[in-house]
Amino acid sequence: MFVNRANDFVLTGGRVASPQGVLDDGWLAVSGELITALGTGTPPPGEHIDLDGALVVPGFIDLHCHGGGGGSFSTFDGDEAATAIATHRRHGTTTMLASLVSNPLPVLTGQLNTLAELVADGELAGIHLEGPFIANARCGAHDPAALREPDSGTVDLLLEAGKGRVSMVTLAPELAGGIKAVRQFAEAGVIAAIGHTDGVEAQIRPAIDAGATMATHLFNGMRPLHHREPGPIGVLLDDERVTVELICDLVHVHPTVLRLAAKHAGKGRTVLITDAMSATDAADGTYTLGKLEVDVDDGVATLAGAGTLAGSTLTMDAAFRNLVAGAGLSIEAAVHATSTHPAELLGIEGRTGSLGPGLFADLVLLGDDLCPTGVLRRGEWVTRRDH
Repeated sequence: MFVNRANDFVLTGGRVASPQGVLDDGWLAVSGELITALGTGTPPPGEHIDLDGALVVPGFIDLHCHGGGGGSFSTFDGDEAATAIATHRRHGTTTMLASLVSNPLPVLTGQLNTLAELVADGELAGIHLEGPFIANARCGAHDPAALREPDSGTVDLLLEAGKGRVSMVTLAPELAGGIKAVRQFAEAGVIAAIGHTDGVEAQIRPAIDAGATMATHLFNGMRPLHHREPGPIGVLLDDERVTVELICDLVHVHPTVLRLAAKHAGKGRTVLITDAMSATDAADGTYTLGKLEVDVDDGVATLAGAGTLAGSTLTMDAAFRNLVAGAGLSIEAAVHATSTHPAELLGIEGRTGSLGPGLFADLVLLGDDLCPTGVLRRGEWVTRRDH
């Protein structure tokens, strides 16, 4: 039985997904929280852990997650949020943003205060506000009664409640004050993401010019692509300034569409997300997302009585696997979309997001079926199966 503590050791006999490509017969040395070296062939001396050919990839980074393990981030209870973090960490997500759904402002500010403490403690990398500045026509699993148009005072209120921990905000730029809000968030160092929008091309382009750099779960919660009116999908996918999120559960987006979008955006503009809700890694049944009731059947979450998709029960290890085995992309593309590029977007690429000396020892061991056999976060084993 392993001891769940930091230690000096060398992982040997694996396939290491380095920034230079997958290194066969690779090794990776860890000391304390950090990777100290990696290479191929004869490993350095020390305590060796034989990986028996397992693939070593960087720890996953999820920019869009609402909960898991029965716990939600839309809470005033830090322990509930911690349950969600622990659930996804077991599946290889070593860094994540906590996403909040639309709620009345007093509720949102309280939830922001709760989550900001977890960011300060290093358990979360930041907070994502999905709403309340989104379009009623494309609100999906958000409570229509909680939606509102953005104004500078409300933007300031939410940023202040987040205590500098808000990393991303999703909004519909066609709303009154939408473009100004995009600019206000961007100037505050917050990623402005376009999503849950019914806007047409002429309303989306000015938002990108104002500083929007992200598409929230492309295809989902937005006006569909049409050959005579490309709408948000055409603009966001085509503009080189924009990174596109893709929910890679093969339910929200068909594998063919997923492959087309990822190949067009390329590794420099594609990130995989879960959009996971509290039912993730939990039993089917009835749950809530914000104030709305959600039915989960065979792992698919839909609004009760409506059939509208309500987030997912996806984990990042499954997203990685689906991109490779389901959509046919390479290991290198999957690593970039689940780790490297998300780290770049958050400005933490000097600490995590890839495997290299001086970076945190955040990594996932994957078997031949691309299922996790071990997760290491900052040099400590979250979970590990003997190889």
